[in-house]
Amino acid sequence: MKKWNRRRAAGQRGWFRSNRQRSTQDQPRSGHYDASSHRASQRYEDQIPSSSTPSSSSSSSSSSSSNTSSVAPELPGFYFDPEKNRYFRLLPGHNNCNPLTREQLQEKEREKQRNKMLAEDEKPRKKAPRTGLNTSLLLQKRHLGMLPENSYHRLVHEVKVSAMRRHKLEIQSTDNSNPNTDNFRLIVGDSACERVFTVNDVSHGGCKYGIMNFSSSRGSLSVEMCDNLYFTNRKVNSICWASVNYPDSHVLLCLVGAADTPGCVSLLPASLFSNSNPDQPGMLCSFKISSAWSCAWCLNPQFDKTFSTGLSRRVILKDAETGRTQTYSTGSDVLAQQFAVRVPVLFNGCRSGEIFSIDLRQRVRRDQSSKASRFHQESAITSVRVLQDENYLLAADMLGQIKLWDVRVTKPVQEYKGHYNEHAYLPIHVNEPEGLLLAVGQDCYTRLWSLKDGHLLRTIPSPHPVANDLIPSVVFSSKLGGCRGLPGLLMAVKHDLYYFPYNTDYQEEGEEQESF
Repeated sequence: MKKWNRRRAAGQRGWFRSNRQRSTQDQPRSGHYDASSHRASQRYEDQIPSSSTPSSSSSSSSSSSSNTSSVAPELPGFYFDPEKNRYFRLLPGHNNCNPLTREQLQEKEREKQRNKMLAEDEKPRKKAPRTGLNTSLLLQKRHLGMLPENSYHRLVHEVKVSAMRRHKLEIQSTDNSNPNTDNFRLIVGDSACERVFTVNDVSHGGCKYGIMNFSSSRGSLSVEMCDNLYFTNRKVNSICWASVNYPDSHVLLCLVGAADTPGCVSLLPASLFSNSNPDQPGMLCSFKISSAWSCAWCLNPQFDKTFSTGLSRRVILKDAETGRTQTYSTGSDVLAQQFAVRVPVLFNGCRSGEIFSIDLRQRVRRDQSSKASRFHQESAITSVRVLQDENYLLAADMLGQIKLWDVRVTKPVQEYKGHYNEHAYLPIHVNEPEGLLLAVGQDCYTRLWSLKDGHLLRTIPSPHPVANDLIPSVVFSSKLGGCRGLPGLLMAVKHDLYYFPYNTDYQEEGEEQESF
């Protein structure tokens, strides 16, 4: 029995030895590896490969007599780099001794794809968003009566979206000695998009906020930052413009408490941030709140001085003039809010995925539910937007799902695919005159969809490498800079500001001065 076991073990060693020699012969000559050594991975520490998938990588033959490429065999625990033409050891997770991990390979591939898309966007001529869709063909169909006017305008906007190119804007300030080095966190434009409220993260902690003024002339866009910047050690969770005295006269802020400083909701006059107005009025309204997630301002004439805040398991409605407060209990944290305009109805999106409405005209009794209508999505709601036809509502959640709901039947009628989100608190933006829906994903890509049919029109990569703290914030307007402004996309990322205009003849301010 012992002799038979020794023969069996010797046969197994011989089989492994021959199989190892056979696998070594199948590999390229320069592609040797050593599974018990970390030397190869250490030499490759600063040169992470850029192959898309380790299992499908291929190496080019170095022999001049053969032009065909042989597929390298897949080895468990190793990665074959086609550029180096050799294997490298691959360890799961993060490891300081061996930096070559699957996560870093995926990050390298994403960065390679981003740079490729940036290079394509720099080309003067871009492809049409759909096959056979171009301006001349649309104009021809319209002259022949084959295309209705509404459809013509919508399709023309799609062509213009595909032709948008990136331009960097220089922010003008009276204090030129102190350039802006703090990263943008949020930008929110007013209804005319002449002013944009900005929130920047400060390096030593907290944030600062102010207003940028935009003006458009001779096909260019200029930006001026106000001198009166305010600093706070609390995090700004939500912003919306408020019409107290006149349209967009104030800014409503939700500030989260930090350490011994409690959270609050503040209603600030926009004149605080004016360079030309020396008189700075005091804060109109401020009240302490432990955790405010969202806020919204009502534009309905019946409740034109009312604003709401979404809290943990509560919704507070407050009259800015009289101070009258009404509280509604909810079963979850309210992360997103927006009022309808024609009817005084407040729509709320919760962490539980529930979306419900509150009718401000309804008198709620103690045992009566305040929810006029309710429906659900699969994850926490990050943004809700009511369309001009207030029977429809857009909602986005933390699974990356964006759905268009018919409020009357509480059913989704359209879905916009491609948005990426795992856990971030990200808004969505709607521009109905252009027929566009915009959203920035957690992967730092800005995507534009056709609002009517849900078709993905354009994917814009971030000009900076992808990072969780560098997610771009965007504003889209049909008239950016006022009534004579140009339609386009405004993007704030890191400490830079970019403009993507519809007009392909757009000139930057420096180029315009040289031409004159």
